[in-house]
Amino acid sequence: MSTTKRIYGIYADDDDLMHAVKMCNENGIKIHEVYTPFPVHGLDKALGLRKTRLSDAAFIYAVYGVLVGSLLTWYTMNHDWPMNIGGKPAFTWAENMPAFVVPMFELMVFCAAHMMSLTFLVRNKMYPMAPPQNPDPRTTDDKFLMEFVSEDVDTIKQILIDTGVEEITVKEA
Repeated sequence: MSTTKRIYGIYADDDDLMHAVKMCNENGIKIHEVYTPFPVHGLDKALGLRKTRLSDAAFIYAVYGVLVGSLLTWYTMNHDWPMNIGGKPAFTWAENMPAFVVPMFELMVFCAAHMMSLTFLVRNKMYPMAPPQNPDPRTTDDKFLMEFVSEDVDTIKQILIDTGVEEITVKEA
Protein backbone atom coordinates (compact mmCIF):
# COMPACT_ATOMS: atom_id res chain seq x y z
CA MET A 1 0.00 0.00 0.00
CA SER A 2 1.54 3.29 -1.10
CA THR A 3 0.83 6.61 0.53
CA THR A 4 1.02 10.10 -0.88
CA LYS A 5 4.24 11.94 -0.06
CA ARG A 6 5.58 15.46 -0.48
CA ILE A 7 8.90 15.48 -2.29
CA TYR A 8 11.09 18.58 -2.20
CA GLY A 9 14.05 19.06 -4.52
CA ILE A 10 16.39 21.99 -3.86
CA TYR A 11 18.51 23.48 -6.65
CA ALA A 12 21.29 26.04 -6.50
CA ASP A 13 20.89 27.36 -10.06
CA ASP A 14 17.87 28.53 -12.02
CA ASP A 15 19.12 26.84 -15.22
CA ASP A 16 19.16 23.48 -13.42
CA LEU A 17 15.65 24.20 -12.15
CA MET A 18 14.37 24.96 -15.66
CA HIS A 19 16.00 21.77 -16.97
CA ALA A 20 14.29 19.79 -14.18
CA VAL A 21 10.90 21.35 -14.98
CA LYS A 22 11.30 20.37 -18.65
CA MET A 23 12.32 16.82 -17.69
CA CYS A 24 9.29 16.49 -15.41
CA ASN A 25 7.01 17.73 -18.18
CA GLU A 26 8.52 15.25 -20.64
CA ASN A 27 7.96 12.38 -18.19
CA GLY A 28 4.41 13.47 -17.30
CA ILE A 29 5.18 14.28 -13.68
CA LYS A 30 2.99 16.99 -12.17
CA ILE A 31 4.83 19.70 -10.27
CA HIS A 32 2.79 20.97 -7.34
CA GLU A 33 4.72 24.23 -6.72
CA VAL A 34 8.05 25.94 -7.38
CA TYR A 35 9.61 28.42 -4.95
CA THR A 36 12.30 30.82 -6.20
CA PRO A 37 14.14 33.78 -4.65
CA PHE A 38 13.55 35.88 -7.80
CA PRO A 39 11.40 35.61 -10.93
CA VAL A 40 12.76 33.04 -13.39
CA HIS A 41 12.16 33.94 -17.03
CA GLY A 42 9.99 31.35 -18.78
CA LEU A 43 9.12 29.38 -15.65
CA ASP A 44 5.44 30.30 -15.79
CA LYS A 45 5.14 28.98 -19.35
CA ALA A 46 7.15 25.85 -18.52
CA LEU A 47 4.81 25.12 -15.61
CA GLY A 48 1.73 25.79 -17.77
CA LEU A 49 0.38 28.58 -15.57
CA ARG A 50 -2.48 30.72 -16.85
CA LYS A 51 -2.16 34.47 -17.34
CA THR A 52 -2.91 36.35 -14.15
CA ARG A 53 -6.11 38.39 -13.98
CA LEU A 54 -4.52 41.00 -11.72
CA SER A 55 -4.34 43.46 -14.63
CA ASP A 56 -8.09 43.04 -15.22
CA ALA A 57 -8.72 43.78 -11.55
CA ALA A 58 -6.45 46.85 -11.80
CA PHE A 59 -8.54 48.17 -14.70
CA ILE A 60 -11.77 47.72 -12.73
CA TYR A 61 -10.22 49.46 -9.71
CA ALA A 62 -9.03 52.32 -11.95
CA VAL A 63 -12.55 52.78 -13.37
CA TYR A 64 -13.85 52.81 -9.79
CA GLY A 65 -11.28 55.53 -8.95
CA VAL A 66 -12.39 57.66 -11.91
CA LEU A 67 -16.03 57.29 -10.87
CA VAL A 68 -15.22 58.27 -7.28
CA GLY A 69 -13.23 61.24 -8.58
CA SER A 70 -16.09 62.31 -10.84
CA LEU A 71 -18.63 62.08 -8.02
CA LEU A 72 -16.33 63.85 -5.59
CA THR A 73 -15.65 66.77 -7.93
CA TRP A 74 -19.31 67.09 -8.89
CA TYR A 75 -20.45 67.00 -5.26
CA THR A 76 -17.86 69.43 -3.90
CA MET A 77 -17.75 71.93 -6.79
CA ASN A 78 -21.31 71.88 -8.18
CA HIS A 79 -23.71 70.55 -5.57
CA ASP A 80 -22.52 71.10 -2.01
CA TRP A 81 -20.72 74.44 -2.19
CA PRO A 82 -20.65 75.94 -5.70
CA MET A 83 -18.12 78.77 -5.99
CA ASN A 84 -16.78 80.94 -8.75
CA ILE A 85 -13.04 80.18 -8.62
CA GLY A 86 -10.76 81.93 -11.06
CA GLY A 87 -13.64 83.03 -13.24
CA LYS A 88 -14.95 79.47 -13.67
CA PRO A 89 -18.62 79.52 -12.69
CA ALA A 90 -20.17 76.31 -11.43
CA PHE A 91 -22.62 75.61 -14.22
CA THR A 92 -22.53 71.87 -14.78
CA TRP A 93 -19.92 69.23 -14.11
CA ALA A 94 -19.48 68.49 -17.84
CA GLU A 95 -18.65 72.13 -18.66
CA ASN A 96 -16.03 72.30 -15.90
CA MET A 97 -14.68 68.75 -16.36
CA PRO A 98 -11.28 69.76 -17.81
CA ALA A 99 -10.50 71.42 -14.47
CA PHE A 100 -11.25 68.13 -12.69
CA VAL A 101 -8.99 65.85 -14.75
CA VAL A 102 -6.08 66.00 -12.29
CA PRO A 103 -8.02 64.94 -9.16
CA MET A 104 -9.82 62.22 -11.13
CA PHE A 105 -6.49 60.91 -12.45
CA GLU A 106 -4.96 60.93 -8.98
CA LEU A 107 -7.90 59.00 -7.51
CA MET A 108 -7.72 56.55 -10.41
CA VAL A 109 -4.04 55.80 -9.69
CA PHE A 110 -4.63 55.71 -5.93
CA CYS A 111 -7.53 53.25 -6.11
CA ALA A 112 -5.88 51.01 -8.71
CA ALA A 113 -2.56 50.78 -6.85
CA HIS A 114 -3.93 50.26 -3.35
CA MET A 115 -6.78 47.92 -4.21
CA MET A 116 -4.56 45.88 -6.55
CA SER A 117 -1.99 45.47 -3.78
CA LEU A 118 -4.67 44.32 -1.34
CA THR A 119 -6.10 41.92 -3.93
CA PHE A 120 -2.64 40.44 -4.52
CA LEU A 121 -2.02 39.95 -0.80
CA VAL A 122 -5.42 38.35 -0.13
CA ARG A 123 -5.31 36.17 -3.26
CA ASN A 124 -1.88 34.80 -2.33
CA LYS A 125 -2.78 34.40 1.35
CA MET A 126 -0.08 36.84 2.46
CA TYR A 127 -2.28 38.90 4.76
CA PRO A 128 -1.24 39.54 8.38
CA MET A 129 -1.27 36.47 10.65
CA ALA A 130 -1.50 34.08 7.67
CA PRO A 131 0.48 30.87 8.14
CA PRO A 132 3.72 30.71 6.11
CA GLN A 133 3.48 28.72 2.89
CA ASN A 134 7.17 28.44 2.09
CA PRO A 135 8.48 24.98 3.04
CA ASP A 136 12.14 26.07 3.14
CA PRO A 137 13.31 29.56 4.12
CA ARG A 138 16.42 29.23 1.96
CA THR A 139 14.26 29.88 -1.10
CA THR A 140 13.95 33.52 -0.05
CA ASP A 141 17.73 33.87 -0.27
CA ASP A 142 19.50 31.80 -2.91
CA LYS A 143 17.90 28.35 -3.40
CA PHE A 144 15.22 27.06 -5.78
CA LEU A 145 12.71 24.44 -4.61
CA MET A 146 10.39 22.13 -6.53
CA GLU A 147 7.52 20.54 -4.63
CA PHE A 148 5.74 17.37 -5.73
CA VAL A 149 2.76 15.58 -4.20
CA SER A 150 2.87 12.03 -5.45
CA GLU A 151 2.96 8.33 -4.62
CA ASP A 152 5.76 7.61 -7.13
CA VAL A 153 8.69 8.79 -5.00
CA ASP A 154 11.39 6.72 -6.69
CA THR A 155 10.73 8.05 -10.21
CA ILE A 156 10.67 11.65 -9.02
CA LYS A 157 13.87 11.15 -7.01
CA GLN A 158 15.63 9.70 -10.05
CA ILE A 159 14.60 12.63 -12.27
CA LEU A 160 15.73 15.10 -9.63
CA ILE A 161 19.10 13.36 -9.30
CA ASP A 162 19.53 13.28 -13.09
CA THR A 163 18.92 17.03 -13.29
CA GLY A 164 21.49 18.02 -10.67
CA VAL A 165 19.44 18.41 -7.51
CA GLU A 166 21.36 19.56 -4.45
CA GLU A 167 19.07 18.08 -1.79
CA ILE A 168 15.96 15.87 -1.72
CA THR A 169 13.50 15.75 1.18
CA VAL A 170 10.51 13.42 1.45
CA LYS A 171 7.69 14.05 3.94
CA GLU A 172 4.22 12.69 4.59
CA ALA A 173 1.56 14.65 2.71
